[in-house]
Amino acid sequence: MKAFRAAVDAGAHAVETDLHITKDEVVVLSHDASLKRCFGRDEKILDKTWDEIKDLRTTQEPHEPMPRLTDLLEFLASPGNEHIWVFLDIKLDNDADQIMRLIASTVASTPSQPSAPWNQRVVLGVWAAKYLPLAQQYLPGFPIMHIAFSTTYARQFFKVENVGFNMMFYALLMPGGRKFLRDAQEKYRRKMLSWTINGEDNMKWCIRRGLDGVVTDEVEKYMDLAESFDEHLEPEPWLPVSPKVLWTALKAYVWVRILLVFYGRRLEPGAKTGSGKAKVGDR
Repeated sequence: MKAFRAAVDAGAHAVETDLHITKDEVVVLSHDASLKRCFGRDEKILDKTWDEIKDLRTTQEPHEPMPRLTDLLEFLASPGNEHIWVFLDIKLDNDADQIMRLIASTVASTPSQPSAPWNQRVVLGVWAAKYLPLAQQYLPGFPIMHIAFSTTYARQFFKVENVGFNMMFYALLMPGGRKFLRDAQEKYRRKMLSWTINGEDNMKWCIRRGLDGVVTDEVEKYMDLAESFDEHLEPEPWLPVSPKVLWTALKAYVWVRILLVFYGRRLEPGAKTGSGKAKVGDR
């Protein structure tokens, strides 16, 4: 929670977090499915109840507890935070139906301010197309964005109205990335975010291309740059990002191709048009 408060204090318009569920169906905020890296316990979150987790503290300072989704929503519902929205990264290693149902019940049980209802502030970040019908079933009308590391897989979401994209930055630098970005912005009019944008060159690349936002660890730097940067006064150089970033993008391209071969089935079935329409809010 200290990190979320610091992001808001630094001027962030939104916060992003990852979701997992406990054995007794509490939605918690954790990037990892395991407690090992942050809490020093070689156990999975799914195998522990909330009572068994709530008193744990991170091994590194400032020794924070693991928050629940309801803790974050209560913070966002507090006076003065009505303008902050949240992007939920719904991890694939959860049971899809279970976690979507629990997100819905958690949101429904946490009051929002009347002027800022949750369906205008909670964005559902989905990795796979199979989550789309579940989003319509449990959270109809909530904004949806596809979290993408492959433009090839992401293109199928063009068939579903109003689904936006949170693209891995290297995917936009890979072959096909620039065309995907143009199609998303100009042809399909979709919202476009990118992760994780650290470093001034990468930030300028995103600003020049009119992205709607970025996920960054350097909030203050990005906010200052977005406010002051004038691309007319600073023409883009021939190499807009560093050679190191391009080399990383090339390695990521190979990694993505391998990943799709071995894990492609976890992303099935594909997105389809149908009676339900996904929605991405004006933010």
